[in-house]
Amino acid sequence: MAGCLSYHPDDSVHAFITTLPEVRYGDGPLSGVTVAVKDNISTKGIQTTCASRILKGYIPPYDAHVVSLLKNAGAAIVGKTNMDEFGMGTTTENSAYGPTLNPLDKKRVPGGSSGGSAAAVAAGLAELAIGSDTGGSIRCPAAFCGIVGLKPTYGRVSRFGLIAYANSLEQIGPMARDVSGVARLFSVIAGYDPRDSTSVDRPYTPGFSSDIKGLRIGVPEEFFGEGVNPAVAESVREAITSLESRGAEAVSCSMPSMKNALAAYYVTCTSEASSNLARFDGVRYGPAIETRKSWHEAYSEQRKEGFGEEVRRRIILGTFSLAAGYYGRYYQKAQTARQMVRNDFERIFRDVDIIAGPTMPDIAFRLGEKSDPLQMYLSDILTVPANLAGVPAISVPCGSVDSMPVGLQLIGRHFEDERIISTAYAYEQGVL
Repeated sequence: MAGCLSYHPDDSVHAFITTLPEVRYGDGPLSGVTVAVKDNISTKGIQTTCASRILKGYIPPYDAHVVSLLKNAGAAIVGKTNMDEFGMGTTTENSAYGPTLNPLDKKRVPGGSSGGSAAAVAAGLAELAIGSDTGGSIRCPAAFCGIVGLKPTYGRVSRFGLIAYANSLEQIGPMARDVSGVARLFSVIAGYDPRDSTSVDRPYTPGFSSDIKGLRIGVPEEFFGEGVNPAVAESVREAITSLESRGAEAVSCSMPSMKNALAAYYVTCTSEASSNLARFDGVRYGPAIETRKSWHEAYSEQRKEGFGEEVRRRIILGTFSLAAGYYGRYYQKAQTARQMVRNDFERIFRDVDIIAGPTMPDIAFRLGEKSDPLQMYLSDILTVPANLAGVPAISVPCGSVDSMPVGLQLIGRHFEDERIISTAYAYEQGVL
């Protein structure tokens, strides 16, 4: 039955940028269920900032497709969650509105860029949340906050209304405290949308079994290599052993393209960001430019004031990669390396059903710990391959190190989201 609820959260972790004190909900499969929405997803009549000064006060005139689906399902959308500005970061510290804190240890980050969504769920401020994942932005905070997060197959959830960062990589997905919650939310948001040219007609119906007998699990040696905390690796290997005890078979394999995956990802995403963020020019979007100055001067000043340091850095890197004389040297090579990642996945999936490994190389960082951009970029090494290939991947909690959660990442073939969700459910049931 339709209704209204009063929502006044104790948001001590700064999970939200905007909250809705009076929340309406309708009839449907999510009737009255509280859902938090990442602040780069358009919500009609509700401020949507991408955690950037340049969009402060922007009120979209329409709902993103996923938001319309949530409303039609009766969900109670309680607010817009904090994030790394325009999705560029791994900690949710790159927000113009201040960092989000990890609910499990407020001296640590919640991960990013969907850190506010993960923190809202982990802190009990919302039952479910929507995030977006360009290079790990759902799975990273899910791992750091000890919840479940799914990056669906590219195209399975409409991106209409998602404010673009890197179109060929990003995907909207569900976050929840357990696999059942993720499946429930995914069943609402998955499906075809004619307004998204990359959308495919693949709806999802919840229903999974904990029986994984005969399942072949590929374990790439590169997922446990240099830079991975040995304690994290041990926790994940124990999780894989737990799956074996339930009838699965672990198979060692290799993914040589991993050595080029991170570079391919950052060249691709910054190049696409350079193009996408050009629209924030003070004419189409962003605060109006100073008309008494030359257009070039006003444009430069407006973007310098409106964008944060990390966003400016990535725009510059992307513009350089696409510049005449450098396009072939960087962008084209990145696309060749991206195809190598796809080829590795196709080769491995001829012999196994899913791939397993750590979601992140380490546990949640301390606030301010990753001040060097390169060190921050390196932390994405295990999540970016799935985005480069467009395959589905899920993070499910699998133990802890120093009292902080570790994430088990399960990766599947294109459009086999059901299989990785079922495997995550089987693991979850086995450890409860």
